[in-house]
Amino acid sequence: MGSKNVDEVAHRVRQFYEACSFPGYEEVETPFDLADKAGRGIYMQLLDRQVPWSARVLDAGCGTGQLVNFLSLMERRVVGIDLSYNSLRKGQAFSERFQLGSARFVQMDLFRLAFREQSFDYVFSNGVLHHTADAELGFAQLVRLVKRGGHIVVGLYNRYGRLLLNARKRIFRLTNRRFLWLDFVIRRMTFGDEKKRIWFMDQYCHPHEKTFSVGDVLRWFKDNGVEYVNSLPKINLGERLTPAERLFEQHAPGRGIDHALAQAGWILTQGREGGFFILIGRRT
Repeated sequence: MGSKNVDEVAHRVRQFYEACSFPGYEEVETPFDLADKAGRGIYMQLLDRQVPWSARVLDAGCGTGQLVNFLSLMERRVVGIDLSYNSLRKGQAFSERFQLGSARFVQMDLFRLAFREQSFDYVFSNGVLHHTADAELGFAQLVRLVKRGGHIVVGLYNRYGRLLLNARKRIFRLTNRRFLWLDFVIRRMTFGDEKKRIWFMDQYCHPHEKTFSVGDVLRWFKDNGVEYVNSLPKINLGERLTPAERLFEQHAPGRGIDHALAQAGWILTQGREGGFFILIGRRT
C-alpha cells in the first residue's frame, strides 16, 4: 500500500471525525458518571479490575478519549492518540476539568508513531484500524510498541457481523434515509438526537471502511509474534463472557470451523450494533 494512498485515506477520515467526533460526553458530567456508564458493561468492569494500576497504556485511535479517561481514574498512565483534534479536545477538556493527571492526549498518525519500541504494557486499538488504508500494517506498527509479555487489544468490524448493517445502509441510500427505525441504536429512546445523528454518520456515512474475519486477525497475530489470548464475543462455541472472566488469561484459539460457526451467529447477535469484535493477544 503506497504512502500516498495511506495519507489520502487518513486525510478523509480526519476531516470526517473533525465534524463527527464520536462518542461525545453529553451524558457524562463527572468521573462518577463515566465510571457508572463504563460499569454497566462486563467488558469495562473486567478491564478496570484486571489492568494493573501501575500499567502504562496506549489507546491508539482513542476518539474522544472515554477509555483513556476511564482507565486513568485509578492513576494508570494512559496515553490516547488520534488524528482528530476535535475528538482529542473533548477528551482533554474532561481530563483537565477533573484533574485526571495520568491521562495524556496527543494528535498523532498511526503510521507515524513517535514512541519508543516496547513502551507500553497494554495497547488498545478499538475501532480505528478498519478506517485505515492498511489495517495489517497499522497493527504491525502497534505491536512494536508493546512490551514483551504485554498485551494488544484490537477491535474491528467483522465481515459477517457487519452484513445486516450493510444491508440497512443500502436501504437508507435507496430510500433517502427513510426507515431509520431499522437501526437498533437509533430506535432506542434513551439516546438523544445528537448522539443518534453522530451514530448514523459514523456507521452509515463513513468515508473509508473495511471488514475482517477472525482468521485475518489471527494471521496478523502469527506474523507479528503475538499469541492469541481471548476474544469478545467468544470465537469458540460453548464459551461465554461472564463477570468472573480472566480477560488476559490465555484461551485456546480453537479451529477454523469454530470460528466460522461463531461468525455465522454474529450475523444476528452482533449485527444490530455494527458487527464489532475484539481479539486480545500477548506479545511473545
